[in-house]
Amino acid sequence: MNKSNFSTNENLAEKMYEPKDYTSDSALDQGLATTHEQVSDAYMEGTVDAEIENVQGTGQAQRIPREPNQQG
Repeated sequence: MNKSNFSTNENLAEKMYEPKDYTSDSALDQGLATTHEQVSDAYMEGTVDAEIENVQGTGQAQRIPREPNQQG
């Protein structure tokens, strides 16, 4: 690995989520925004099965639709 490539990789590794990433044109920024949203949703729901329990007080669960290119 040459020195300039190392510098680029180091800059990428230091990148952190920022709210403006949702509107960015950068694939890296949009990926960070999507990942942040997924982690936040899973943390708040307490599960990773993409199911919201007790939807609007009905006592029933509702599956969260996934993007067409995601496997689940």
